[in-house]
Amino acid sequence: MERSQQLGRIIVAATALNFLFFLAGVMRRSYFALAYPMTLVMAVASAAALWVGWTMMTTEPEIAELEMGDEPPAV
Repeated sequence: MERSQQLGRIIVAATALNFLFFLAGVMRRSYFALAYPMTLVMAVASAAALWVGWTMMTTEPEIAELEMGDEPPAV
């Protein structure tokens, strides 16, 4: 079995467990069951935004830029 297939199985198992946890909490009317998935979603979204912002902030500008009268390179 390839590594990507193993990772896929782990993701599927974690997702199934998360859904079961959520379903059990909703049936018990636990607000923690609703807050837990939303906290994870917010953490992932914040981490992704931080990574994109950091990458944009630390990327060097292009050295050679086309000037106004130059023709674009031929493809």
